[in-house]
Order: sequence, then structure tokens, then C-alpha cells
Amino acid sequence: MCGIAGVYSREGRGVEKDLLRRMTETMTCRGPDDDGYYHGDSIGLGFRRLSIIDLEHGRQPMTNEDGTLVSVCNGEIYNFKELKEELRGKGHRFRTNCDVEILVHLYEEYHTGFLSRLNGQFAFAIWDSRRRTLFLARDQAGIAPLFYTRVNGRFIFASTIKAILEHPGVRREVNPVALDQLFSFPAVISPNTMFKDIFSLKAGHSITVTAEDCSISEYWDLIFPETDHASHDHPENHYIEGLEERLFKSVEYRMIADVPVGYYLSGGLDSSLIAGLVKHLYPAGRQHSFSMGFVQEDIDERSHQQLMARHVGSHHHEVLFDWFDISSRFRDMIFHAETPLKETYDTCSLALSELVRQTGFKVVLTGEGSDELFAGYYGYRLDQTRRAFGPEAGDIYNTLEEEESRKLWGDPGLVYEIKQYALKETKEAVYSAAMKAHYPDFEAARETLIDKAKINNRHPVHKRSYLDFKLRLGDHLLSDHGDRAAYANSVEARYPFLDADLMNFVATMPPRLKLNGMVEKYALKQVAEKHVPPAIIHREKFGFVAPGSPYLLKHDIEWLNDLLSHETIKRQGYFDPDVVERLKKIYSSDSFSLNLPYDNDLLMIIISFGVFLDVFGMPDFS
Repeated sequence: MCGIAGVYSREGRGVEKDLLRRMTETMTCRGPDDDGYYHGDSIGLGFRRLSIIDLEHGRQPMTNEDGTLVSVCNGEIYNFKELKEELRGKGHRFRTNCDVEILVHLYEEYHTGFLSRLNGQFAFAIWDSRRRTLFLARDQAGIAPLFYTRVNGRFIFASTIKAILEHPGVRREVNPVALDQLFSFPAVISPNTMFKDIFSLKAGHSITVTAEDCSISEYWDLIFPETDHASHDHPENHYIEGLEERLFKSVEYRMIADVPVGYYLSGGLDSSLIAGLVKHLYPAGRQHSFSMGFVQEDIDERSHQQLMARHVGSHHHEVLFDWFDISSRFRDMIFHAETPLKETYDTCSLALSELVRQTGFKVVLTGEGSDELFAGYYGYRLDQTRRAFGPEAGDIYNTLEEEESRKLWGDPGLVYEIKQYALKETKEAVYSAAMKAHYPDFEAARETLIDKAKINNRHPVHKRSYLDFKLRLGDHLLSDHGDRAAYANSVEARYPFLDADLMNFVATMPPRLKLNGMVEKYALKQVAEKHVPPAIIHREKFGFVAPGSPYLLKHDIEWLNDLLSHETIKRQGYFDPDVVERLKKIYSSDSFSLNLPYDNDLLMIIISFGVFLDVFGMPDFS
């Protein structure tokens, strides 16, 4: 994977070469090995390369045979060999062995109808000089980022927001809707970003840009059946065997590279299963595994990580992290994430990808995505308990909460993350008087977050799975925690659980194979019996949580004291300085503790937002 950028002048004006180069060079950490450019009469495309497949000839931009189509792609197309053979049979000729060369030929053969056939992690742009059309798309799960904006007749896009900010016509302004979403949900939700008028293309979507129009289309989504499979159920083995078969294929795809590929070992089921599958596929090879240990014994998982490393015989690499490292890495965390965050554990992610790169690796497999697909979070079991004991006793608050849930999800009984009506009062108290005056205009629940029809009449497990996939995975775990933290150190993270064929199959599996009684990830554990030690399969789920703002406050950090001072908060104008002062006293108390990640760490959002304002030179609110 790499970094892409471009400018399309919809009025037919030329694109400044110096501007395009500046945009592209901001993404050097995503592609330190090479760069490339294309300039047309109204289009400019830029590319930074992290060389992984066809090291000698895989330079971009790519073109078709007559040069009328030009593409830049951030990512990998894992089923490129099968698609290339098909295209060769139709007369297409290829110049390289690079996976992404197939994109211009697929477009030439099928126009925009080829997207659903791609299996990979990608964000790409294709310039069609005959139609004078720019076509862009993002992978099904949203692994590869793609941001865009429109300024003075120009459509500007890139893999990072920093590249877009290089354009002199782009204003730096906070998006208050995104800030309110951060208080309310796991992360800012696409198409919003924390920058007003800079958008994130939703996962499974494409954009077609012409001189006259800019249209967005959805080509894929995680669609669960409207029944619980009771009338069309297959025997359990059908699903277990089908799951294992697709997992093997997914891992095999993600080992395709002309450089060594390693994998993370967290000590949990997901990454351990990937390690076991790799060992089964390549029994003669000795792979490299990467883990993070902690000085704090209560959260250190090195014993389980080392157990799995011994089981598969990997070359195991560890980095030891101490909570004191959080403060020193905090600013870098925000710089690479390009957004404020609710937690500090991305500082750990940065240290882990740094270990991978220092060891000489560019590619690493990770277990992200399993919890969302196989009911791995505590909320799934909590839903089941609620159903067993019935609804809470009714009062005015419950009625208002039910109405809020109906508006957001179409289901008055569904609680996702936090009770939203009660949270409104908290948010309004934290905001400054000037922000509060505009609150009805940017309140998070005013926007349509999901297509409610896609969770109506679904099993509760599938309802929550869909929400986790849309609101937690793509815009948080795959973005700031995954893509940004890996590429900060020029490492490509690959996600076997987010294979397109695998996700489509998992959507057909009965809920009881995901949450069986109170056993989460039931089907995955059945597959793991062949590949993972029982001590890992049957251990109690361990939810890693890094320290929140109370920890930082108690260590008298100079930059933090300045950031949270009454003067700074008042000058910035987003939050009530008196309320922030009260929060500081409460959170600093020895008797105070947060039950992370279930409690909302209000002060962490305020801290990371303040760092965000500083890092990106954002204006005060007025």
C-alpha cells in the first residue's frame, strides 16, 4: 500500500505541478520507496510507493495499452492473478506483474461494474481521458483511507488529510458535527472528518466526478438476512468447514508479497488463529511474529504471546511499553491519526509498528475485524442478558432514551455504546456558551448514521454486528488504530478477517454460531481447535485498555497543564473553562476512577482535541 493524491480541475484549468508534488510529499511515510506523477490538461495524479509486489516494475501511475486510462492505487488486489487471466483471455496486455495494473483493464472492459469482483484493501482513482471522468473507490471494509474536498471548481483527493491541506484553497476549520460524534460514538463517522468540508469516502462506495457532476454510489455492504436462518439452516459443520476454507484462502492471499510478511501476536484468539493458519499453510518456513509487552503486570500478555510463538515456532520479537511512553508519543499519535481520539492506546500501536519496521519488515498480518463479525465484544452478551430479563422499569428517562434509539437505529430497545439522551445533557454542559448556542445545528444524532432498513427485522446479534462494523471498525480500528499507526512507520497492515468472500459468508452464518449461549466467537473457536493451544482458545476475553486522562493528570505533565489551563480553554472557545476546571479536580481525585472503555473519558476527548488544534493549526471558535 502507498499514498495517492490528485486534483481534477472541473473547469479545464491545468493543475500546478509544484502543488501536486507538495501534496504527494506529505505522504512520504506511506511510501518511502518511490514516487510518480501524471499531468493532463485538467488532471494531476501523485503517488508515493511502499514497494511490496513486483519491486522492479510496479511503479505508478499505471495506464492501459493506449494511455487513455490512468490509475493510482493505494492498496492490494489479492485476487489479481485470477482476474488477470480472465482479462488476458479478452485480449488485454500487461506490462508488469503488479496487482494493481488490472484496474485500468477492468475499467476498460466493464466500466465501473467491476468493483464487486475485487477482493482486497484499496483506494484508487482512475482518470478516463476520453470521457473526461475521474472515478474513485474504496474497499468493502474501509481499510484504505480516501479523503476528498471541492474548492473553487476543483475536486481534490488524497490518502491523508494533510495532503489535502497543502492546497491553498482549502480552509482549516473544525467540523462541530464530528466533535459531537466523537463524544457520542467510538469515533468520527464517515463521511465526516474533524475538518469541515473535507470528507471521508464511506467504505464500499465509489465517486464519479465529471465537469458537470459529482455522484457517490454504494457497491457493497455487510447484509445480514432478515430471519435467524431457522428455515434455511445448514448443519453446523457446513459453516465451520466453510469458515475454515475461507480463512485459509484469505491468509494465503495476504501472504502474497515480494518482501517478507510477518504477523502480530496479541495473546488473544484472533491473531493466534492467523499464526496457526500461516503455520499450516507454510509448515517448512519459520515466520516472524511481533508483540507488545507491558511493564504493568496486570495487563501484560507476554506469557500467552510466547506460548503461541513456541507453538508455531516463529521468530518472535517483542517491544516493552511503559505508561510513561504515552505522554512522549501523544502528539505523534494525533498527528498521524488526523483526528482527536478517545483513548491513548494508539501510542502503543505506534511503538509496535516501529518494532516491525526496525526489524526490516514492511508487511504484517493482524486480527482486527473478528470481534465485529463474530460477536466478540461484551455488548453482545449484555444484549442477551437484557432479552432474558426484559426491559428496565419505565420512567420518563427510559421513554426519552427509547425515542432516541428509535430515531438513531429504528429500534427503541437497542442501546449502542452509551445512552444518548442522557449524554446530550453532559455534552451541552461541556461546550462553551458560543458552541451551545449552535448545538441543535451540529448535534450528532441529527445526521443519518446508518440505513436503518439494514438492521430492521434482524437478529440482535446481527444488529449490533452491523453497528460495530459501520461505527467502530472502519472509522476507528482500521483508521487511526490500524492504517495510520502502521503507516506512521511505513508498514502495511493486512486483515485476513476482512476478506470480501469471508465477510459475505460470515453474514450468512446463524447468530448461534457467533454467540452460543454466553460463548462468543463460537465458530471461530471450533476452527481454532486444530491450530491454537487450548489455553488461548478458552481463556477469558482480555480487553486491553490503555490509561485514560486520570493517569495523565496525576503525573504533572507540563504540556498537559498548559493545554488544560483556564486561559487556553477560554481562548480556544470550544469548551466551558469552568466545567473543564471541575472535571480536572474530579478526575485528579485519588478516589476517582473510570471503567474504561465503558465510561466516556470526557477529559481525554478535550485533551486530544486541544492537541489536534495545535498540531494542525486550527482556528479558535468564534
